[in-house]
Amino acid sequence: MIGTETLDRVIGKDVYDEAGQKIGSAGEVYLDDETGQPEWVTVRTGMFGTKESFVPIRDADLTDDGLRVPVSKDRVKDAPKIDTDGHLSPQEEQELYRYYGMGSGGTGTQTTGQQTTGREHLAGTESTTGMALEDTSGQHMAGAGNVSTGTAGMTDTDTNRHGTVGHDTSGPTTDDAMTRSEERMTVGTTTQEAGRARLRKYVVSENVTQTVPVTHEEVSVEREPITDANVGNAMDGPAISEEEHEVTLHAERAVVDKEAVPVERVRLDKTTVTEQEQVSADLRKEEIEVDGATDDRRM
Repeated sequence: MIGTETLDRVIGKDVYDEAGQKIGSAGEVYLDDETGQPEWVTVRTGMFGTKESFVPIRDADLTDDGLRVPVSKDRVKDAPKIDTDGHLSPQEEQELYRYYGMGSGGTGTQTTGQQTTGREHLAGTESTTGMALEDTSGQHMAGAGNVSTGTAGMTDTDTNRHGTVGHDTSGPTTDDAMTRSEERMTVGTTTQEAGRARLRKYVVSENVTQTVPVTHEEVSVEREPITDANVGNAMDGPAISEEEHEVTLHAERAVVDKEAVPVERVRLDKTTVTEQEQVSADLRKEEIEVDGATDDRRM
C-alpha cells in the first residue's frame, strides 16, 4: 500500500500494469480529503508523455522497478479524460470510481506536487471541496471548485495574455506554447597526425666481379750451335768448370682501389590529395502530437 511517506518515491517512477506492461511514468499524486491517503496517480502516456490519465493507487505496490497498479494498460488508455489541474470534483471522482469498478471515495481529492498533504489555503480562502494545487516550484495555483486566489482561474477555453488558449499541465516549465527542437548536424574537418615518413641511409656490401688482363714472365731455354760468330764467347773461360746463370721473372697482379663518389640526391616532399568521405550521425528531434483535435500539419 502506498502511503504519504513514500510519495517522493512515486513521482517520476515508471508505472506498470497488472501484467507487467509499462504504461508510462507517474506524474502527480492525488490525496483523499477525508483519509489524507493517496487515491489517484496521473500517468503520462503517449509520445513524449503528452497524455495523462488517472489511475487508482489505493492498492498499488511500489517496487524497485517502479509502481505496479492493479489495472490493465488498455483500461488506463480508455480512462475518462479529466484535466489534471490539481482538483478533482466529487462528480469527476465518482466517474473514475465507476469506470474502474471501485467503491465510492470521499468528497474530493487534492493533488500533491512532491509531498503536500492536507488541505491548502490559497490567498486567505480555504477550499471547501477539498481541492488545492501545489506545483513543484512551491507556488499555489487555483483549480476548479470554490477555491479562490483573488482572480478567476483559467480554463482551456480562457484566452491568456498572448491571445491564445490553454495552459501548461506538466509543471511550471513552459509558457502558453510548446517549443519543438531538433538536432542539426554540422560537419567540419580537423587535422591530425596520420603517420610519418622518413629517409634513412645505411650501408650494404655488394660483390662486384670484373676481368682485368695481367702479364707474367716465364723461362724458356734456347740452344744455339757454335759458329764462327760465337766461338770467341764460347771459348772465353776455362775449358771445364762449374757455372750458374740466373734470370729474374716478373708478373703483373690485379690491384683494387676503391673511392666514394656521389651518384644522386634524394629528398622527401608532400602533396595534398582530396577525397570524399561520408559522415553519418543519429540526430534527435521532437515531434508534437495533438490529442483531442485534428491537426493536418505534422511538426
